[in-house]
Amino acid sequence: MTNSKEFPLQEARRLACSRCGTEFGCDLSGKCWCAEETARLPMPVKGEDCLCRECLRKAAEAASAAAR
Repeated sequence: MTNSKEFPLQEARRLACSRCGTEFGCDLSGKCWCAEETARLPMPVKGEDCLCRECLRKAAEAASAAAR
């Protein structure tokens, strides 16, 4: 049995999108909204942290267009 005092629950962290500044939460338990997205981008880009849903989708569209 795991001792819960050794591994305290991680609280969701509050982030600001690296591109637009929109605030959002990230659930460090692995249940973050970004895991639901179909886009898989190498993250983070140098100097960036997580992106909000809208900016992630825009970045995925741009990466897809560049690959064509």
